[in-house]
Parts: sequence; structure tokens; C-alpha cells
Amino acid sequence: MTVTQEPAFRPRLGLIDMARGIALVAMATYHFSWDLEFFGYLDPGTASSGILKIYARAIASSFLVLVGISLVLAHDNGIRWASFARRWGLVAAAAAVITAATYAFTPQSFVFFGILHQIAVASLLGLAFLRLPALALVALGAGVFFAAPQLRGVVPDGMAFWWTGLAPTIPLSNDFVPVFPWFSAVLAGMAIGKVIAAAPQRVPEPAKNRAVSGLQWLGRRSLAVYLIHQPVLIGLVAAFAWIAPPGPNPEAFGNACRQSCRQSSDGGGDCAVYCACAEVELTIAGKMQSVMTVPEFATSDLETGAIMALCAREAGFGAIEQEEGVQP
Repeated sequence: MTVTQEPAFRPRLGLIDMARGIALVAMATYHFSWDLEFFGYLDPGTASSGILKIYARAIASSFLVLVGISLVLAHDNGIRWASFARRWGLVAAAAAVITAATYAFTPQSFVFFGILHQIAVASLLGLAFLRLPALALVALGAGVFFAAPQLRGVVPDGMAFWWTGLAPTIPLSNDFVPVFPWFSAVLAGMAIGKVIAAAPQRVPEPAKNRAVSGLQWLGRRSLAVYLIHQPVLIGLVAAFAWIAPPGPNPEAFGNACRQSCRQSSDGGGDCAVYCACAEVELTIAGKMQSVMTVPEFATSDLETGAIMALCAREAGFGAIEQEEGVQP
């Protein structure tokens, strides 16, 4: 009886572990800003717009690039099926936990296809391209990135297809990382991994100190850190809010509304008029507190939606599309 042995395992590269640790720290700082917004210390929409929105996308991209690099370094000599299945099962289970937890706390915007879901699917897809050279992976990644916006709408609408990123609607979710165009970042990482695999001795080893060792320690435990950090952060902010609750900010609604209006309006109207109307009408209708506490209320409540539509017409807008996670 012939026993099939798995391909040899490459030693871990300290630079990759450190890079993963840096990405985890960056992710924690972004989630901290989200927590501050959730508890009312920042204006609604702060974490999902402007520089923080760019910051969040850069962090997600860095994680996916590292996934691509690690996929090549671990399996370029031959797919190590046992270790791949074990790791993939952990990621898929963690993604399911994130979905269940966010559905319990924020059902209107729960995470049904976030970064972990993307990593699980992209890891499977990436196996099909392991034999491609670096330049082919770069070309394929560029094709995915630039073609995805042009292909929007080629699949039917609805949650069964939203995960592809090719449905006509962008769903409301606290963390939405669809296969397209985000798989392009994994392909870019695989191209980098090919270059590293060809000459691993050229990858510098970071100088040892406490900061580097700490980042590498985090990087080697990335999945556990990902699952644990947000409950810890949100618990700390919740405890602080219990001791020193945020004071009322009379300008919070107006600031968030005008910012969202400028980003999502189709032009031809007056955002100041729209937001002033919405603030007055929502206050009269007793809806302001609900909108400020749960931003998704603006789209889920029929009366609130009617008020927003009325104010949009009064301000001269033909239509105002709501930005992801940002409600006027």
C-alpha cells in the first residue's frame, strides 16, 4: 500500500507575520472608530465615509493580498490538502459565527459576506490558479478589478447573488466584501507570493525587538485575534459609555445628512434644504431618536422613508440613493 505524503512545508517568513500583525492593529483602530460612532461619540456615518472609508478598504485589501501570498507559499510546491482543509474549516466556521453574531445584534445590516467569507471563497478559487506565473496572475487580477464594475447587473438581484458583487444592488451590511472585485487583491497577493517563492532568501528578516515580536505574535494568531478583538473593544466602549455617556450633539444629524446627501444625490437639488426639512419633519414625527440610534431605521421604516422622499422632492432632487451604511 502506497502512502501519499503531503508536500514539504515552507518555514514561516517573519516579514509576512509582521505584515499580518500590522494589518490586525490597523483593523482594530478602524473598528474602534466604528464602536465610537455606534455609541454616539462620533457623528453617524463617520466610520463609513471619507478618509475612514478609504482606510477600511486599504485594510481589507492588505488582508486579502496577504491571503494570496500565504496561499502560494503554503501550497505552491503542491497542495497540502490536510492543512488546507483544517485551516479552511476554521475560517468558514468563524465566518458563520460572525454572521450569527451580527444578525443577533444588527439584523438590518448583519454581515452575510464579509472579509472572512471572502477569504474562505477566495482561498478555494485561488487553488485553481496556483500554477499560473506571476505576470499571468497580475493580468488576471487587473482584469477582475476593472471588469467587475462593468459586469454589475449581469446576475439577478437578491441575497442569493449579492455575494458575487455582480448584482445590481449594493446591500446594507456592516462588512460587505463580495467576490468581485475583491478577489483581484488575492490574485495580486498570489503574484507577490510567486516572486517570494522563487527567492525566499531575498526576503529580509525584521530586526528583533519587542514591537516586531509582538506584531509577529499577533500575525501568527490572526484568526483568533480577529474574532476576539471586536467584542473586547466594543465592551470597553460600552463600559465607558455607561460611566460617561456621550452628550447630545444637536449638529450630528445635519452633519451626517449633508455628507451623505453630497455623496449620493443625483445633482440638481439643494442638500441644505433637504436636510433641514428632514430634521424638522423627523422631529415632529417623533422619529429622530430612532434614526440617530439605528441608522438603518431610515430605510426600514415606511413613515420615515416617506418623510425623506417628501423632503427630497422639496429640495429639488430627482432621487437620492443611500450610500452603504450611511443614512441621511
